[in-house]
Amino acid sequence: MKKYILIGLVFIGTLAYAQNTNQPKLEAKGDVTLATYFYENGAIQQEGTFDKKGKLEGLWTSYDFKGNKLSQGNYSNGIKTGKWFFWTENSLKGVDFVNSKIMNVNEWNLKSELAVSMN
Repeated sequence: MKKYILIGLVFIGTLAYAQNTNQPKLEAKGDVTLATYFYENGAIQQEGTFDKKGKLEGLWTSYDFKGNKLSQGNYSNGIKTGKWFFWTENSLKGVDFVNSKIMNVNEWNLKSELAVSMN
């Protein structure tokens, strides 16, 4: 009977720990709150800051579950502003925002052939 109780406690403890790893990490720093969100595998999903009113503020970065950067850009008072970058496997897009409206888009192909010279 003790064996089953011990196994049950270990199982419950494991579940409790697993649930806590997905919780966002919030840390107050002066007038802003640093926020980090996680995937179920523990990898960082997004990180950025909120102002005192809870609006997105400053630099925000998003990652895929393997840790590769997906997007990065700035918010001002909850509004997308300035140059944002969006990465895919084969390209990088630069998007200019004014008041969360797209003003311009540039795209660069990331696939290039590397020439190797051996002497």
